[in-house]
Amino acid sequence: MYIKQLYTGCLAEAAYYIESNGVAAIVDPLRDVDEYLAIAEERGASIKYILETHFHADFVSGHLDLAKRTGAKIVYGPTAQPSFEAYIAEDNEVLPLGKARLKVLHTPGHTMESSTFLAIDEEGNHHSIFTGDTLFIGDVGRPDLAVKTDLSREDLAGHLYNSLHQKIMPLGDELIVYPGHGQGSACGKNMSSETTDTLGHQKQTNYALNPNLTKEEFIKEITEGLVAPPQYFPKNAVLNKTGYEDLDEILERGVTALSVEDFETYAQEENTLVLDTRHQSEFMKGHIPNALYIGLHDNFAPWVGALVKDLKTPLLFIADEGREEEVVTRLSRVGYDNPLGYLKGGFQAWLKAEKPIVETPQLKLEQLQADFQNLQNHILDVRKKSEYERQHLAGVINKPLDFMPDNLKDLTDEKPYYLHCAGGYRSVIAASILERQGLEAYSIEGGFNEMTKMELPLTEPQEVNNML
Repeated sequence: MYIKQLYTGCLAEAAYYIESNGVAAIVDPLRDVDEYLAIAEERGASIKYILETHFHADFVSGHLDLAKRTGAKIVYGPTAQPSFEAYIAEDNEVLPLGKARLKVLHTPGHTMESSTFLAIDEEGNHHSIFTGDTLFIGDVGRPDLAVKTDLSREDLAGHLYNSLHQKIMPLGDELIVYPGHGQGSACGKNMSSETTDTLGHQKQTNYALNPNLTKEEFIKEITEGLVAPPQYFPKNAVLNKTGYEDLDEILERGVTALSVEDFETYAQEENTLVLDTRHQSEFMKGHIPNALYIGLHDNFAPWVGALVKDLKTPLLFIADEGREEEVVTRLSRVGYDNPLGYLKGGFQAWLKAEKPIVETPQLKLEQLQADFQNLQNHILDVRKKSEYERQHLAGVINKPLDFMPDNLKDLTDEKPYYLHCAGGYRSVIAASILERQGLEAYSIEGGFNEMTKMELPLTEPQEVNNML
C-alpha cells in the first residue's frame, strides 16, 4: 500500500493519496486537483474513490471536479446528505481498494457526518487512520462548525468524546494517524507542528485522549476559550454540501489581463474590491487608493476568507508577474469565485499611466521607543487575542485583524494609528483596512517580535489557550 500526504501550508490542510495494486483513493482533496491526477498517471493507477471525512468549513474541497474528471465515486460516512450524487457508506462498511481495504468508522462530533477511514493493508493488518477533523496531532476538531444543526457545541463535544473512546482509542497503538490539518488551522486550538504520528504516542500526549478525562471534563476542555470561527467557514461548508462552479471556468474568467483603463473602470463599479497581493514592502511604497492588501506569500486564502465578507464580491487584483493563476486558484480554495481579472503589467503599469497612488507609512522602532508615552493610546495590537494575552505592550489596545473592520467602530480620525502584529504582514493588512475607512495608519517596523528586543514596557508572559 502506497500513501502520500499532500500538505498545503497556507491552509494547514492535508489531503492524501492512497493506492494498492493500481487502484487509488484521494482523501479530502483541494479544489485544484491536477496534483492528484498527476500522481495517479505517474504511477499508472486509476482513482476509484474520493473520500470526504466531512463537509469541510475552512476550504472548498475538490471532490466534484475530481469526480467529474475521473469518474471516481464520492464517499461520505453515515448521515451525510449532500445535494449531489455520492455514496453514503454505513458505519464499519469496508471498501475494497486493490488488494487493500478501507473501513469506514463513523466518528461524529466535529460534525455529525464526520468519519474516519481505517486503512487495512494487503496482508490484512490495520495500517493507518485518516481522521479528518476528528483527531489532530495534539488536539481534536472544534465542535462548533457543523452545517445547520440543532445541536449545541456541548452536544457535539459529547458526541466527539464517544467517538474517540468507542472508535479511535480501542485501535492499536501502532497505527499511523493522518489528520486533516496541522498547526495554524482554525479547526482546532492546540495542534502540533507535526503532521503525522502514531496513535500510541497520541494516547500518551494528546490531552483529548486522556483516558482519565471524564466526559464532562472533556466537553469543558474542548469548548473553553472558543471564539467565533472565521466568517467564511459556514459559507464554505454550504458550498461543499451543495456544489460549486468548475474551477476551469473560474480560471478562464479570472486570469484576464486588464488594461489600466479597464481596470480603473471596473474598480469604480459598486461593490468591486481591488486586492493587492504583492509583498507588504512593495505595497507600503505605493498602491492604488482603497486597495485591500493581502499578500500572496503568506496565509493569503484564510485572510481573504476572514476579511472579505461576501464570497460573490467582484475582485480585481494586482499580482507579481507569473503568479496570476496562483491568485485565482488560491481564492477559489476558499470559495471566492468572482475574480474579474488582473492589472496587466502590474503596479508598474499604474505608475506609468500616472494614476494616483497612496503610501502606507512605517514607524521605526527607535521612534516608537523614544515617543512611546505619547503614542501609547493610539497603538493597536492586531494579533489574535491569545497572542495579545500571552504578552503585549503595556497599555496598548487589542484589535484582532480576524474581526476587522467590525471592531474598528470606535476609532476616530483625530490622530494617526500605529499598528503592529508579530512580524509585519498582518499590520499592513490592517493598515490598508484603516486607510479604506479614511483613517491614517502606520505599520510599526518589525512587529512584536522585534519590540521584545527594545526597551519598551511589556506585560508579564502568560499561559494562554491558543484558540482565544
